This record gives sequence, C-alpha cells and structure tokens, in this order.
Amino acid sequence: MNYIVLDLEWNQCPYGKELENKALPFEIIEIGAMKLNSKKECVGEFTRLIRPAVYKEFHRYTRSMLCITMKELSKGQSFIQVMKEFLEWCGEDYIFCTWGATDLIELQRNMKFYGLEPLAQGPFKFYDIQKVFSIIFEEDAKARRSLEYAVDYLHILKTAAFHRAGEDAMYTMRIMQQMSYSDMERYYSIDTFRRPKDKKSEVYAVFESYSKYISREFSSKETAMADREVASTRCYLCGKNARKKIRWFSGNGKMYYCQAYCENHGFLKGKIRMKKAEEGSFYVIKTLKLVSEEDASIIKKKQEEVRKKRREKRKHQTP
Repeated sequence: MNYIVLDLEWNQCPYGKELENKALPFEIIEIGAMKLNSKKECVGEFTRLIRPAVYKEFHRYTRSMLCITMKELSKGQSFIQVMKEFLEWCGEDYIFCTWGATDLIELQRNMKFYGLEPLAQGPFKFYDIQKVFSIIFEEDAKARRSLEYAVDYLHILKTAAFHRAGEDAMYTMRIMQQMSYSDMERYYSIDTFRRPKDKKSEVYAVFESYSKYISREFSSKETAMADREVASTRCYLCGKNARKKIRWFSGNGKMYYCQAYCENHGFLKGKIRMKKAEEGSFYVIKTLKLVSEEDASIIKKKQEEVRKKRREKRKHQTP
C-alpha cells in the first residue's frame, strides 16, 4: 500500500457568502501530494495549478495567504483534467493522509460539482496527521495545531514557505515520517462526505478508549433518535447492552448526551453529533467512552443545565 499525503489550496467568493455558488463555496486552485511507500520513503510527487472556473478573482484572505497570481492560475489545467491525472498517479492501493479533515471534504465537494465519480461509495478510512500529532506528541486528542507549529515542535528544517499545496504536503510528509504506521493505524479517522447508504453499510469502529458509530441517513432528527441502533448504549468491550442511567438529551438539537452503566466495565459516556446532509436529511455520529464515575457525573450536570435553561425560557415566555 502507498500513502498519499495530500494538501489543497482553494479560493472562495470575493463578494461574500450571499453571492457564492452554494454548490461550491470553496474552489480548489492547487493540488499538492507526496507518495510514500511502506518504508515511509518518498516515491513520488504531484503538484498542479487549477484554472478557476467559478471564482475568477481572489478573496482577500486567499490573496493575503498565497504567493500566486490569477495570471499564473489562468495557465493551469481544468479541475477535471487534474483529477484524472492525480487519481492515475495515486494508483490502485493507497490511503490518504492529510493535515486535518477539511481537504478531503473539499476535494470530494469539487468532484461532485464537476460530476466526477466519487472516491468511494460511502465512508472511508484516512489518516488525519494533525490529529495523530496531537495524540502522540502532546497527548491531547482535542488540540488542533497549525502545520508550522508541528514543524517547529519537531525541529524540522524549513526549506520552503508555507501555504502552497506542494510545500505543505512536503512538510506534512516530514511530520508523518517521524510517526510509526502503527500509531497512525491506532488513531485512524473516517471520512463521512458520503454517508452509509443503508443499515448494512453503517460504520462500527472500536478504538483503544472509545467506539464510533456512523449511521445511515434519516428524514429527521426525531426519526434518527427513535432508531434502536442510534439510541443503543452497547459496551464496546463486552458487547452487552449498558443500562441507561440518563437517557439521551440535548440542549440545542445538535449534540446529544447520555450516561449508561455496564455491569462488567463501569460507566459509559455517550455523545451523539447530529449532522445535516446536503440533501436535508440527517445522520448520526455516535461515540461511547468508558469513564470514571466522577467523569460520568458531568453528564448529570449537563442535563441539569439544560433543564434550567428550559425553565428560564418557559418563565420568560409566560405572559
């Protein structure tokens, strides 16, 4: 298997969100990638400029970040041609590695806009080097550092400027070369630009300290939360149903929480992120994590805060 270290640069509507193309809020203007083999040796490079077709002027943020002109971009290839060459260059057996999850989302959004075949028919595994860096070097899975911060942290020699796709892919590769493939595999990520099509293709993943479930799409939040699998609190270590001590609740309709107890392994903290699909439906990303009794009590406090806010809201609404 090869490892494709990918980085993108993109532009957005220079006249504000109200005038942007809703199907393509970010138009890719450069692709950079490095190919590594199983020994973490660089065996190929890919860099292309893409000729803009939607936004032919720079957004002020893009102009300030990139050392590139529209004249240079106008000499680039079309997105369709670049993607054809890029995917041929990637080969048959590979996995994407990126600094953060956004590049893969925007790559697939651009591919969909141009009517290209999707990268996959549903969710697929990739390595988020930004996340893995935080976990193995700083022991903080929630921290999201800049690429330059990580380069400085690991004392990697700066041989080129940042914020160009080829150079950023190169720096990401150098960071990755200081990691083991086993660490990357332990903390892999799942891209959800394309959701599971049906119940059979839903995703169940178990990591060292938590489990993740990615559902198919539902017509509404209520339908999703009424689904048996969505609402379940099965212990990811023994597979037995953990008894809910606090049922699923939400304060904003986006994040749901619960507390459960497994007789074999103790307290479980449940979290559901309710995600809206582009077509207006909803899907669920649920995580269950074994926690101490003290940490589990945080869910109770959250529930009390939600109830308090609702009481206050009702009080103000009463004539």
